[in-house]
Amino acid sequence: MSNTYGDWLKAQREAAGLTQQDLADAAIMTRSHISHIEAGRRIPSKEDARRLDKALNTGNVLSSFLPSQDDGTVADYFEPARQLEQQATMIREFGLTFMPGILQTEGYARAVLSKAFPPWSEDERDKYVVTRLDRAKILTDPVTPVVWALLDETVLRRPIGGSDTMAEQIMHVVHLTEIERVRTHILPLSLGLHPLMQSMLTLMWFEDQPPAAYSEGLSIGKVHDSPSVVQQLQSRYALALSDALPLKESLALMRSIAKEYGHHG
Repeated sequence: MSNTYGDWLKAQREAAGLTQQDLADAAIMTRSHISHIEAGRRIPSKEDARRLDKALNTGNVLSSFLPSQDDGTVADYFEPARQLEQQATMIREFGLTFMPGILQTEGYARAVLSKAFPPWSEDERDKYVVTRLDRAKILTDPVTPVVWALLDETVLRRPIGGSDTMAEQIMHVVHLTEIERVRTHILPLSLGLHPLMQSMLTLMWFEDQPPAAYSEGLSIGKVHDSPSVVQQLQSRYALALSDALPLKESLALMRSIAKEYGHHG
């Protein structure tokens, strides 16, 4: 995006004689968040912009002229998480009912997105599929981000898109795991209740800002940056991970289920 917004924010902050930390304290934000906004790497939420306006006495300018990166191909509530996803140095995903977006194949993504309501046109669906696949490009870097995937066995058992699509999707994750690009663990159905059954979860770590988390339910999603909330979600993830199958057993289960769907080889 153009950095006019970030440059203006920086100019107003400096005119007020405030450091980034001063402004962060006044607006109840982190210094690194202010830094990213000023550098054009982040867009503040509407609530953040309102607090910045109040801290700088700029009326409603920062709230009214928020730049938009929303191209209409992701839900509004997911856009902040998508931006964080691209900056993360480590990502830990938990899939409850669907395969995490960055791990989805084209066939699987198309099947998931075909169930939108109200229905999309074919062109609209194609745009959403391309955006989802673009997110997966972070895995083309052989090292960063480090990715862990914790999957409820339900994700593997629900035949989204049919047998061929599921076999291809599962073996895609098997391949990523075998080449050590992603570390994958399965929470078996036999485990019963576990600490992450309420929603999917993404945990993210960064080089120069505090960790964040993203959770999502039915048509609603939220980025969490409160240190206490993020720590609680990290602890839930760690607890669930401790009950998951080891790597080799997880791979064996994925191959077995893919074979049930008709995969050979």
